[in-house]
Amino acid sequence: MAATARERFTALVSGGTNDIDLAKAALLIAAEGYDEIDVDRFVSHYIEELNALAVRAQQHIAAEDGREVDGLIGFLAKHCGFRGNDNDYYDRRNSYFNEVLDRRIGIPITLALVYVEVGHRCGLDVRGVGFPGHFLAVHVDSHQTVIDPFFGTVLDEAGCTARLRAVAGPEAELDPSHLAATAPRDILTRMLGNLKLIHLRAREFEDALRCSERILLVRPDSTNELRDRAALYLQLECFDAARADLERFLEVAPNDESAGLVRNELVKLQTDSPVLH
Repeated sequence: MAATARERFTALVSGGTNDIDLAKAALLIAAEGYDEIDVDRFVSHYIEELNALAVRAQQHIAAEDGREVDGLIGFLAKHCGFRGNDNDYYDRRNSYFNEVLDRRIGIPITLALVYVEVGHRCGLDVRGVGFPGHFLAVHVDSHQTVIDPFFGTVLDEAGCTARLRAVAGPEAELDPSHLAATAPRDILTRMLGNLKLIHLRAREFEDALRCSERILLVRPDSTNELRDRAALYLQLECFDAARADLERFLEVAPNDESAGLVRNELVKLQTDSPVLH
């Protein structure tokens, strides 16, 4: 029997290493959103699409004669039309990597992943950057060129500072840490967090729970996510599971600022004596 998307995702992110195939992981996140698909065929199809994009991108990169990033942006943004979805930012398709590849439209983090994956296949060291308020990409070379995949542009220091001050205040100063590469596990956590937020906005609590479960597969030490999953279990009236998560939260984070609220919730669960699921 073929493994499910969840089983394949679990195998991919288990082991604690940060050496994770981001493209496959992102596609497995998307695959769980579809019923009755052949997961292997689904993933293989889009990996082949990334490979094909890279073959075509190589020609544009070579034509730029040393300006590799200009060639990559010119191909992906101008030739292929990859761009940010200004009209419907919270469309869940923006968070499904396959839909981004099909529709050529997405949000900063999924578009950055396109640049990372195509760039790597072209021999370029492109990495995702969890810049405050707006995910970016950076080509790690002697100049460390910053790319904004949402708008298909290169950002200089002044542009990065302006972006930072737009979210952190007019006195904020650009620091090298703002442009540090984001670890693969953190990229996946952020992707799943975005998708969870979309489901919460639509009050799709079971789908939000599935996102929370996968975040904990990626980051099993995330006490905040453990607490959030308990809240989703409560919303779905899965009281036994909620109690287990709340008790575990207090075991590992007894001094957290929300520990008092968690203890109160446990007392309420005991007092109300709900039917356990």
